[in-house]
Amino acid sequence: MDSLNGKVAVVTGAGSGIGEAISLELARGGARVIVADIDEDAAARVAAAITDSGGQAAANRVDVSREEDITRLVEDTAAAYGRLDYQFNNAGIAIGGDARDLTLGHWRRVLDVDLYGVLYGTLAAYPIMARQGFGHIVNTSSGAGLVPMPLNAPYCTAKHGVVGLSLSLRHEGADLGVKVSVVCPGFVRTKIFDSAVVVNMPREPTDRTPGRLKMMEAAQAARVILDGVARNRAVIAFPGYIRLAWRVSCLFPRLVDQTAPRQIREVRMYRTVGRGDA
Repeated sequence: MDSLNGKVAVVTGAGSGIGEAISLELARGGARVIVADIDEDAAARVAAAITDSGGQAAANRVDVSREEDITRLVEDTAAAYGRLDYQFNNAGIAIGGDARDLTLGHWRRVLDVDLYGVLYGTLAAYPIMARQGFGHIVNTSSGAGLVPMPLNAPYCTAKHGVVGLSLSLRHEGADLGVKVSVVCPGFVRTKIFDSAVVVNMPREPTDRTPGRLKMMEAAQAARVILDGVARNRAVIAFPGYIRLAWRVSCLFPRLVDQTAPRQIREVRMYRTVGRGDA
């Protein structure tokens, strides 16, 4: 990614996974990175790795589900450095299971982080960038934001919402100098799989990637994302199987309707009867 020297970037969910990898890549390019995560120790570790390598970074503990946390971070960053070039709204969690077993509490936990956390970061950064006449908001959705993802309905709902938010705001921001992109990755090796909650099903069958697809490493994902940002892509969807699934879902919905029930039944065989706790 070119021309990062002197740029200021906020990255949420930066204590591990894709957020960490994006932070490291931005710093290598010369950007000053605000490493934000709910895990303060993880954020400090990533920031220290950057500064120890000669880069510029600061760590902040931020709970993106709290509007005041993310708003304060973004506004303080812009005030401290006189600019905000990039806002990466990347933090996310996952709770999966049969929709019959998920409580409203499960839904709220996912939506608070995966949808509202992105919304709060977007709404904090957008007016700042509009006033300064430049900036790029990069929202992390998922392949699940482009195609149906049964047995993971809260996550899929949030990620579809992030796509709609990002593409709508992209058109609004164009005349103001504000760019907006949405990231829709497939399976990337991150801690979200380890920390995901699976309700009334054993983890093993739900942990498998469809067709044993190979997981991408976070560092490679970060490079793809930042290349897409540099090119101002509206939707940064990868790897190829995600783009293919997206096209098939749009062009041949009946094919999806025919194949999805079989996949759902295979996983439901492991379901234990009952309703999960919030």
